[in-house]
Order: sequence, then structure tokens, then C-alpha cells
Amino acid sequence: MRATVVMAQLNLLVGDIDGNARRIVENAREAWSKFNADLVVFPELSLTGYPPEDLLLRPSLSRRVDRALAQIAGAGIECPIAIGFPQAADEGLFNALTVIDQGRRVATYHKQQLPNYQVFDEQRYFRPGGSPCLVELFGARVAFTICEDLWQEYPVLQAGNAGADLLININASPFHVDKTEDRKSLLAKRCRRGGFPIVYVNLVGGQDELVFDGASLAVDAEGNTRVSAPAFTEGLYPVEIEVDKREGACKLANGVAQPPATVEEQIYQALVLGVRDYVNKNGFPGVVLGLSGGIDSALTLAVAVDALGAERVQAVMMPFAYTSDLSKDAAAGQAGALGVKFSVIPIDGIYAEFIASLADEFAGAAPGVSEQNVQARCRGVLLMAISNKKGLLVLTTGNKSELAVGYATLYGDMAGGFDVLKDVSKTMVYRLAEYRNRLADDASEIIPSEVIERPPSAELAPGQVDADNLPPYDILDPILERYIERDWSANRIMEDGFGEDVVARVVRMVDRNEYKRRQAPPGVRLTQKAFGRDRRYPITNAWSPGD
Repeated sequence: MRATVVMAQLNLLVGDIDGNARRIVENAREAWSKFNADLVVFPELSLTGYPPEDLLLRPSLSRRVDRALAQIAGAGIECPIAIGFPQAADEGLFNALTVIDQGRRVATYHKQQLPNYQVFDEQRYFRPGGSPCLVELFGARVAFTICEDLWQEYPVLQAGNAGADLLININASPFHVDKTEDRKSLLAKRCRRGGFPIVYVNLVGGQDELVFDGASLAVDAEGNTRVSAPAFTEGLYPVEIEVDKREGACKLANGVAQPPATVEEQIYQALVLGVRDYVNKNGFPGVVLGLSGGIDSALTLAVAVDALGAERVQAVMMPFAYTSDLSKDAAAGQAGALGVKFSVIPIDGIYAEFIASLADEFAGAAPGVSEQNVQARCRGVLLMAISNKKGLLVLTTGNKSELAVGYATLYGDMAGGFDVLKDVSKTMVYRLAEYRNRLADDASEIIPSEVIERPPSAELAPGQVDADNLPPYDILDPILERYIERDWSANRIMEDGFGEDVVARVVRMVDRNEYKRRQAPPGVRLTQKAFGRDRRYPITNAWSPGD
């Protein structure tokens, strides 16, 4: 016989248990009517959204979850569904999955492998399960597991030993670059080892720093990907399965498979989704950002418009005596091309008032970084005032390279609610700018070429360029990648061909600027070691760089 399993790749809202329950019912009904589904599978913790963090500790959690489960069971859904939820029991709280069929919960599974690394801290909240879960569905013995259970071999072998013909794995697996290829490789290995197909259903959407890319998969027993859902796109995706009742085997039919995406495409889509969901899920009517005429703010503006539409984006140019005509013209040109609201607010007078007020404090000291930072803080005050008056979220525009070495001003260009490029290196900023320009239907430049080609500069002093204060980005970024994302020691980085002086300098800058990063707004996580949830170093410490 032929059966249809529908992967419900949904964008859910953390904490909205009743709303998520309604969406589960609506999508289950749609899957039944559109695909004649024999089973609809929803992501991990689909009732609460992921990660719910300390909402799991709220006293009313179990009451709300039980009420929602009862509503789903009583909704008259025509086919079985599998959903994720937190289950309270005498032993503690479990990351659970339940199968509901004809209004009854016919099986429940508890996640066995609880991740406690990188962005995950499930051992803070959950107890591990220990038993497999098999359900007879459409003539097959279907086993269920949850996310990390697939990354460890034992739960899959356990399901096979229990007699599974098919494995369903529900997930809330966050994005990082090339994560889809990692999943495909893992699934192929598990399928060949278990001797059965695996249907992998993943969450999609942005949640604070995290972005869940969806990209759900169905892989056959030989390890071939038969169906792959689009990344970063919500939807219902059917998997056709041939069930041989005599042999107890399931074979997957070919379905729609997505072509591999370039690194630039993956990152850009993740940024757009991350910004859209952060703004919309938190109820902001739109965003405002400082458009300086530089490449970072130009890319941030393009992402914001793609995420929200031009009508919800305001750009503000805040020129000073050191702002070049190129910067002014480039900012105005890009704002006009994208059709956003554009304001020009000079800061010369504001700056002069600040400096006059500080005259006694600054007496006898030569002008320097303090005066440069006052310029940045004037701009931060203006953007926050616009935010307060209009309810707009301020997008900051600093990139990962700058944040790593502290090349940013607290309460200045770091003042805001969300940093779009927080996990994007400067060299990747250039690649993404070129990528976005290639997407334009009419070959127009969304990001002006003169912005891409000019030497990067904060324009806080006459003739200033980034290279005056930092190593060239083609040297800086590889060092940062090794030190931050790979956790290499300074000595090992030197052994990889980088000079002792530049490595020591960069490492010192990274280490001493942890206090700034603690005060930075959240931003989209793209790598396996982003600032924030991933990388947690003490501000006060006496660790010395070395081997």
C-alpha cells in the first residue's frame, strides 16, 4: 500500500501555546484535505516553540500544555498526528512527543539524548527518557525519536532492534552555514545502519539569536535523499511511502529535492528571516537604522527591506564635518533606490554642545578617541529618540570582525535593539553585498559599487580608514575565525602561518573587549560559534594567551 507522511515545517511562536495548538490543528486539516495524509508530523516542542528556556519553569506550564493537548485531541482531526511538547511527570519534565489518533493519545516518547553544548542547555530543564516508541501506522511499525537522538547512534539502533520499518525524527535544529549538508550526511549514515528510511522534520523561523532553517528531509534506507523541503520557508511537504506488509519494509518514492545553496544564499536568507521574525514576533511596526554611506549599513538596509518591505524601514544619514560627499550621495542613492523613508540630521551642532559641556573635563588633553566616540554617541541618541517616538526597532550595523576586536562604540553605533550583521565577518559582508546586487531583477545596484569598492572607514576623523587601527581584513578575519570559532590557541594560529605580532595583537583585542560584547544587542547566529549564546567568556579573568 502507499501512504503519505506530511512534514509540517512550521514557524511557531515561543510561549504561545494556545496559538501554536490552533496552528497545529489548522495545518493537520490542510494536510489531510490537500494530500490525504496518513500521518502529519510537527517539529520538536511544537506546542511551546523552541527554545522555551525558563518558560519551562513557569508553574502554569503543565496546565496550559494539558489544555492545549485536549483541544487538539478533541478537534476531530481526520488522520494521526505527531507533535512535540514538554511533559511534566513525577520524575520531572521530559522533552516529549505524542501521537494522537482519532482523538486519543496512542503513544508518547521521551527524548533520550539531551544536548548541552553550543546554544543548547536542555539538561537544565529535562530528564532523559530511555525507552523506544513504536506505533502501528498505515501497515508499518513507525518509530519516533527527537532531534539529538539522531546525532547519537544508540536511539536509532534501539528503534531498529525494536522492529522499526520507518523512523520519524522531529527537530528544532538551528541553522549554521552548511548545516543541511551535515544533516544529509548524518541521515544517510543512520539510514544505512538502521536499515530503514528516516523522515526528518525541522522547525523553521527566527527566535532571538537563533534561526531555524527547516530544510526537512526524507532519506531512504540506502541513504539517498528522496525529498527535501525548501530552507527558510514554512509549508507542508508530503513524503510518499510504499509499504510492503509482507516484508514489513518501507520504501520512499522520489519527491521534490532542493538544489544545494551557496554560502552567500544561505546566510542572506537566514539574515532576512531572522530580522523579519524578530521584528514581527516582538510587535514592532518597523525599523530605523543609521545609513552612513558605508558597506555595513548598506547591507543592513538591503536585508531590512527584503525582510519587512520598504514601507516599514527608515534610514537616517547623520553627517558630520568628516563625512565625505561620497558617503552622503551613496546613502541618499541607496535609500532612493530601495524606496525607504530617508532623513538627514546633521550632528555638528549637537556635537559642539557636547564638547562645550565637556570643556573643563577635557582641558589640557589632546583630541582623540573620546571626541570620536562622542560623534558616534550623538548618532546613537538620535536613533534611540526616533525609536522611542515612533516605536521603531533600531537596527545596529556592526559586523562580527568589529565586535570581536572592540572596534565599536558603546552607547554609540552599538546602541540599538538588533544587530543584523553580528555574526557576519567583514570579508563576508563584501561577498553578501555582491550577492544581493546579483539578485536584482533589472541589474540595478541595490548596494552602490562605490560603497563596495571604497576603503572601509568609520569617518570619525579626517582621512580615517579602518586599516589605520586594524590589520587588513583578509588577515584579521582568518585569525578571528581560528581563535573564536575553532578555539585555537595563539600559538597554533601562529603555526598556521600568521605572524606573532599580529596574532598577539588580535587575541589581546578580542579578550579585552568581552565587556563590550556583553552589552551588545542580539543578532542572527550563522556560525557554530557566535557571540552570545555560543561563546561565554568571563569579563574579569587573568587567563594569558599562549599554547
